[in-house]
Amino acid sequence: MPQDDDKRPRLIIGLGNPGPRYRATRHNVGFACIDLLAERWRISVNDRRRTTVLGQGFCAGKPVVLAKPRTFMNLSGESVAYLMARFGSRPAELVIVYDEMALPLGRIRLRAQGSDAGHNGIKDIIRAIRTVQFPRLRIGIGPPDGGAGSVNHVLGRFSPDEQPAAQNSISRAAAAVDCLLSDGINTAMNRYNTDPKPPEPAPDAHSGPAVNAND
Repeated sequence: MPQDDDKRPRLIIGLGNPGPRYRATRHNVGFACIDLLAERWRISVNDRRRTTVLGQGFCAGKPVVLAKPRTFMNLSGESVAYLMARFGSRPAELVIVYDEMALPLGRIRLRAQGSDAGHNGIKDIIRAIRTVQFPRLRIGIGPPDGGAGSVNHVLGRFSPDEQPAAQNSISRAAAAVDCLLSDGINTAMNRYNTDPKPPEPAPDAHSGPAVNAND
């Protein structure tokens, strides 16, 4: 039986592949975002069900569920359908977090609805819940380099040079979810669907006189 609106939790679901072989791969940035939110919100994501592992808690005074499917990416719909049935959730109460090759590394995009755009995890969710009208948060991983195939790209790990941008985008994605819950999806889109600010340039030792702390 569906729960009352004020009691029904928001389902924040990160997509990825289970198991140590796929840990920290580009395809698993959705899992990384869930792990960061769990740390910030002090939620233990350790309730293991057949299709998912989940944790329950609160953010901005609202009940939330953090979840990571235990199915492989291409079967993500099974986990999402289970979670919706268990908590009586509507599609609009989902937030699906996942990787996107069409977005440059370091960028994120939040949308209230949309097509699968070729992403197999989203494609299976649309098949399972029979609608495209659910919020989704894409974390850019960039396209493959040179002749590298898309499968090897998404199942590969970020290079040391890519790590700072990847970590920053995961952190911004977590902040966007926080904003969505506290201020609504329109505010979150306006605030986070922008290019991240470039890093501050390092001070140039030759650009001017040194500053003496005792001056």
